Amino acid sequence: MAEKDIIDLRSDTVTLPTQEMMEAIKNAELGDDVLEEDPTVNRLENIAAKKMGKQAALLVTSGTQANLISLMANTNRGEQVILEAQSHIYWYEVGGISSIAGLFPKTVISRTGAPNPKDIQVAITPKDIHFPKPSLICLENTHNRHGGTVISPRQILAISKIAKTNKLKLYMDGARIFNASIALNVDVKKLAKHVDNLMFCLSKGLSCPVGSVIVGSIEFITKARKLRKVLGGGMRQAGIIAAPGIVALEKMIKRLKEDHENAAHLAKELSKIKGVTIDLNRVQTNIVNFEISNLGISDKKFIKKLKEKNILALTLDNNKVRMVTHRGIKKENIDKTINIIGNISN
Repeated sequence: MAEKDIIDLRSDTVTLPTQEMMEAIKNAELGDDVLEEDPTVNRLENIAAKKMGKQAALLVTSGTQANLISLMANTNRGEQVILEAQSHIYWYEVGGISSIAGLFPKTVISRTGAPNPKDIQVAITPKDIHFPKPSLICLENTHNRHGGTVISPRQILAISKIAKTNKLKLYMDGARIFNASIALNVDVKKLAKHVDNLMFCLSKGLSCPVGSVIVGSIEFITKARKLRKVLGGGMRQAGIIAAPGIVALEKMIKRLKEDHENAAHLAKELSKIKGVTIDLNRVQTNIVNFEISNLGISDKKFIKKLKEKNILALTLDNNKVRMVTHRGIKKENIDKTINIIGNISN
């Protein structure tokens, strides 16, 4: 089947760079970034720090590397990190929090991805010779496994107060933080204001081919830069990665609204199909999770039938399917997908 005919709803990581990004890569001014001499990287980092209202920024290769570096820069080995139970760091990052960072994860269950501050307070281990020292609270905004749900500035502030009271750092996995900003119609600075540091991805809805950015204080980023080198992430002429990132931050954020509209349309139409179960209140950005338990077909067979019709999706636990909208998906693609799913259910 021709690639152009495929409707790829597996993830927004499948986005391809725009022509403008390709031109930016081609014409990027380059230098050695390990020596902090790549002007394009330096420009991207300055833009990112300013946009988030933080002092400094650091370009890294991926969201997983960004999270691992940030965990290590915020803590010491053997300490406790409090995470939401369905968080990406806990589920999808190969256990690096323990195997590499040497940290003990303590999970908190939430309904939609935003932990209750009271539950976080309970999870903070008291001072005792038997227990690891708590040092960090992590948030995820938007929240992947909860279906792209957002955490508001008010919720972040409440958790920040708990962190400060207990002398803990507060970190945000903001892989899709611009989706949260668009969904809430608030400046991204307001989402970053009450966390000590955070990261965001360039390579998802913003359509860059690779890269994530960590932002925080000068002291934190200096430490993170050293840890990036330890983890093999020191890059030389990294301006070819930074150049499309600049285009993304200057021109690609507002268009995320289109992805949200397509996701809402997909969710609404899915809710009309007999046998499909979906919580429309959870479809807040560009991720759509739904259950097919009542379709009388296994999730694997469902995914296979979609693929036969040139539609790609992913399973999320038993009988749960995930679809993600992005720049490569149009409304007509959604309508075609709905029509095919409707036929599968018949």
